Amino acid sequence: MEIAMACVPILVFCFLSLQNRVTATAIDIINTTQFIRDGDTVVSADGTLELGFLSPGKSKNRYLGIWCGKIPVQTVVWVANREAPLNDSLGALKMTSKGILTLLDRSGSVIWSSNTSRPARNPAAQLLESGNLVVKEEGDNNLENSLWQSFEHPTDTILPGMKLGRSRITGMEWSMTSWKSPDDPSKGNISCKLAPYGYPEIILMDGSEVKFPKWTVGRESLVDKSMYWRFMTSPNGDVPSFAWIEKTQKWLLYETANTDNCKRYALCGANGFCNIQSSPVCGCLNGFVPKSPADWDMTDWSNGCVRKTPLNCSGDGFRKLAGVKIPETKSTWFSNTMNLRECKNKCLEKVQLYSIFKFGHQEWRKWVHALVRRPDRH
Repeated sequence: MEIAMACVPILVFCFLSLQNRVTATAIDIINTTQFIRDGDTVVSADGTLELGFLSPGKSKNRYLGIWCGKIPVQTVVWVANREAPLNDSLGALKMTSKGILTLLDRSGSVIWSSNTSRPARNPAAQLLESGNLVVKEEGDNNLENSLWQSFEHPTDTILPGMKLGRSRITGMEWSMTSWKSPDDPSKGNISCKLAPYGYPEIILMDGSEVKFPKWTVGRESLVDKSMYWRFMTSPNGDVPSFAWIEKTQKWLLYETANTDNCKRYALCGANGFCNIQSSPVCGCLNGFVPKSPADWDMTDWSNGCVRKTPLNCSGDGFRKLAGVKIPETKSTWFSNTMNLRECKNKCLEKVQLYSIFKFGHQEWRKWVHALVRRPDRH
């Protein structure tokens, strides 16, 4: 048995060597008669993206991934086997007759594979100019008919055309998770995903703890194809956006989600208000005082603010607060048919109500618990 097992790597290697080989000659399609081994690449039609084997940073492990092809700085945008690295350069990628991409180690064992929910007749994989690796029926360019695509399985990077969120029809979730380190693309603690509650918004998680909400779905465009652009979740908890500047041959840091203190989740506590132009940055909403004045004076605002007097729904009303971002949407109710008067009356039926907000022409949301995360004015 030991002799037979020792021969397996040699037999597998010889078998792969006899098959058609993909090289770095701008071939963007793999079919069932081809394979990729270490040193070979699949290149998108415009040459901007490449698929092949790589070792990030100082790592000696090998990973199947996609990187920017025309950029001198190694920029990895997707990794297949992030949880199952190869420890040598004898890995190979193959397409099965069922339309499944399989990554094999030196013994021929599958360490990573794609999947499909339906059988394929003549499958092929293509690396699109967008960076999307798509498994499809050969000749069918309709993405809606694809068997599998890498854009449905983000790692730590979002490219133009990718999604963050959740499908209400299939339940599929699109999120990104940081690398453990620049040398290790396995899943780190930081993730960026759609909040599983309230009005749809993207939140940043550190393990199971909310680090801070980022933005409301639909407020930002991810489809600018006129330039190299990406945003990612980094191991240190940042969510930076980058644009490639051809003139300087460098990535320009366009924005980082949490460089502004006021964007930190619940910095000022419940019913607190953050203004980056003030010192200190945290204050209480009108009619509220610090819950713990001693902690507040020590710049610990986490306990937030409480009412000066108890809420009186028969006498209290609403105060306009302009130029702020919305609080956390965990405990909200919204309507796009009510006018302002109707919304106020509806809200006053609930004694615990705290606020209402208007969006667009006629979309009203009400908060029924203490307001959390009052970000800076904008």
